[in-house]
Amino acid sequence: MTNKERKENGLPYRYDDPSLLGDQHIYQEKLHSFNHSHPSDKSLREKLLNEMFAEIGEDCCVETPVNANWGCKHVHFGRGIYCNSNVTFVDDADIYVGDNCLIAPNVVIATSGHPILPILRERNYVYNRSVHIGRNVWIGSGVQIMPGVRIGDNSVIGAGSVVTKDVPENAVAFGVPCKVVRDIGERDEEFYFRDEKLDDEIKSLYINMREIPKNP
Repeated sequence: MTNKERKENGLPYRYDDPSLLGDQHIYQEKLHSFNHSHPSDKSLREKLLNEMFAEIGEDCCVETPVNANWGCKHVHFGRGIYCNSNVTFVDDADIYVGDNCLIAPNVVIATSGHPILPILRERNYVYNRSVHIGRNVWIGSGVQIMPGVRIGDNSVIGAGSVVTKDVPENAVAFGVPCKVVRDIGERDEEFYFRDEKLDDEIKSLYINMREIPKNP
């Protein structure tokens, strides 16, 4: 079985096989151009994002610099996503991010890992697993998301967490390794930060927002 076939079948393969490089450099050059573009040149930035990403929805904002070994070729963004600076996509496999997600600075989303067996690492073997992030997820600064992880809709991943296992929807999770601490619930309708309460204006808006979805 060739390394290309091994990669396509989800098996460990040698990443230094020249036949696997394909058009990687083209996407890396586009990423380089994006990272060095002027913030005010919105038309160029939008053009590059559409060329770089596997797909990217409307109203997405991607701050520079972005790091990606395939130049975001395998990154799928929904709409309304905010991606802060210095985010790294190890995108040897597909990364899916749902609508309205918030990705804080210095986040790493990795789809690749190396076998524990030393001799295989010496021979440059790697394996890939896709990452799936649901809609309306907030990923705190410095979070590291490991290969194969799935994060459910509306969940919050606390800053500095290392996510090695799936996180269900509507959950607050943090830690090293990341664990679910609690569900999102009634307390969050009263408090927005520690013991600081939501004001009446926001509460009124929240009630209206529940009745009228943002993206009907």
